Amino acid sequence: MLSELLQFLFSGLTVGAMYALAAVGFSLIYSASGVINFAQGEFIMLGGMSAALLVQAGVPLPLAIALAVLAAAVAGLIVEKLAIEPAGNSEVVTLVIITIGASLTLRGLAEVFLGKGNHALPAFSGEEPIAILGATLMPQSLWVMGVTLVVVVALALFFGRTTLGKAVLATSCNKLAAQLVGINTRFILLLAFGLSGALGALGGILVAPMTYTSYDVGIMMGLKGFVAATLGGLGSGVGAIVGGLLLGVVEAMTAGYISSAYKDAMPFVLILLILFFLPQGLFGKKTTDRV
Repeated sequence: MLSELLQFLFSGLTVGAMYALAAVGFSLIYSASGVINFAQGEFIMLGGMSAALLVQAGVPLPLAIALAVLAAAVAGLIVEKLAIEPAGNSEVVTLVIITIGASLTLRGLAEVFLGKGNHALPAFSGEEPIAILGATLMPQSLWVMGVTLVVVVALALFFGRTTLGKAVLATSCNKLAAQLVGINTRFILLLAFGLSGALGALGGILVAPMTYTSYDVGIMMGLKGFVAATLGGLGSGVGAIVGGLLLGVVEAMTAGYISSAYKDAMPFVLILLILFFLPQGLFGKKTTDRV
């Protein structure tokens, strides 16, 4: 029983770490603008697809990863510049619809230029499983959880120790006040889209060696990243991480102890239960000063 529980837990934490990266991307953009970016799933897809195709073309894996993350970050900047910025001070609902349109556009472009086939990356450090108390852990799972931990620490240092990071936090607390003290909130939004694109791509790359990637994987990944961000409390970095890990574990336990047929439904059942009792999520603020 213990080995079975550990096996499900390892699986859940691995997938949950990827959801956490996607959720942080949602939270970054929401903090900077109040917008839910439903193109986040396509950044995940772009990262995995780009890295896999570059490796197949003969590019060394580390360089392929770097280029794929850069490509998704640039895609995020383009979405902000061509879709969000021209909308100006439109209603939030309008901006959300624009991000849905951007998602469909990115998916269509990926289908045309990257193809409809399934692709996979080679494992970063072999495929020999590691035995722990009767359960097995793939080396790639350690990469997923380890890189996610590094990203969390890096973001904490960025927001806590750098002027630019503090400007992002100021914008999230009160956009108007941030503008009055000279912070370029338009640049902050552009930065948030670039960072969210890079984080999404990183998540897609890390799980690509364990699951196939294709032009349409971003739909479900994006939805689950949104669920994770909402569970933790939109705009909360800590909440995004906790929400992602919690979501991954709940999925794995559902698939293991109930049925894999209900795995994809459980995130939405979970979010209904959490938001019924905690409408702001686990770490969300009860009030907001957003202007």
